[in-house]
Amino acid sequence: MATNGQPFEFFLQWHLTEKCNLWCRHCYQGERSADEMPLPEITRAIAEASDMIREWSDTYGISFRPSMNITGGEPFLRHDLFDVLKEAKNRGFELFLLTNGTLVDRARAEALAGLGVDGVQVSMEGPEDVHDAIRGAGSFAASAAGVERLVDCGIPVTLNVTLSRLNADHMKKLIAYGSHAGVRRIGFSRLVPSGRGRTMVSEMLTREELAPLYSSLLSRELAGVEIVTGDPVAAQLRKRDRVSGDAGDTIAGGCAAGLAGLTIQSNGNILPCRRLPLSLGNIRRDSLREVWAASPVLEALRDRSRYRGKCGACPRWARCRGCRAIAYAWSRSRGGDDFLADDPQCFLET
Repeated sequence: MATNGQPFEFFLQWHLTEKCNLWCRHCYQGERSADEMPLPEITRAIAEASDMIREWSDTYGISFRPSMNITGGEPFLRHDLFDVLKEAKNRGFELFLLTNGTLVDRARAEALAGLGVDGVQVSMEGPEDVHDAIRGAGSFAASAAGVERLVDCGIPVTLNVTLSRLNADHMKKLIAYGSHAGVRRIGFSRLVPSGRGRTMVSEMLTREELAPLYSSLLSRELAGVEIVTGDPVAAQLRKRDRVSGDAGDTIAGGCAAGLAGLTIQSNGNILPCRRLPLSLGNIRRDSLREVWAASPVLEALRDRSRYRGKCGACPRWARCRGCRAIAYAWSRSRGGDDFLADDPQCFLET
């Protein structure tokens, strides 16, 4: 994969637990599993991942920038969270914590700063009334207090918003809050109707609604605050003049599933993406190297010829590929089972 001379970014998103103190309407988790890997197994798996990336670098002469997103459920409900964070940091991973922010007291914020975490992402859905309608009464105030403590401790904070019809009209207020709170970034992604959120297909924005919304959000310039997105389609709005000349060669960028990272669930199951519930194996019994190299699902995700419809024919395929999780969830909502289908919300013209 081409990296344009930059270190190749490879990430693991690790869901330590499925326990959560909130019950969000759009959550991509279904039934919560009580099966959690104990700390010794997690430690061994982190070491395996670190060794794998180092061997890739030595074998292929590629510079890597490995990172780990630690999350849940709500990660602060895992009693040995800080032991896991220390292990990942000691193994050379850039370290990010993804949380709802409600359980971040002063002591925890100071401990995260002391560990040298590279950033904390806090989920926010809009101004207080909108956020609470989605995540539960009182959750905005608790999350905002957590954000304040993290910022006070000098930790870079990103607010992450899941866009849907429930909150799309309230982003101006949310951005104003983030700017006032001193966060470094505000990020936007789309509702994926899977897990508990599978009942919210009707709340998905249409491509006609998304195009002007993303154009407006990504064109905003705020002093000290960066507007970002992990959405592969939206990211193309910032790449209009940099479409790949050969859409058959996958490069870093776009949908990361199968190309730049993996997800590990609390029970050890390996997924291409947390919102793409296709099991690739289990890290407790399967080699991470073998999964990455030989999984039929990952092989399909890397092969343009296997994509269907607009995504397969798109000249931006190498830099985008659409959101595979949304394509899959949309297909399943219509009785299908196709993770290589069109991204139904794509507003780009081929």
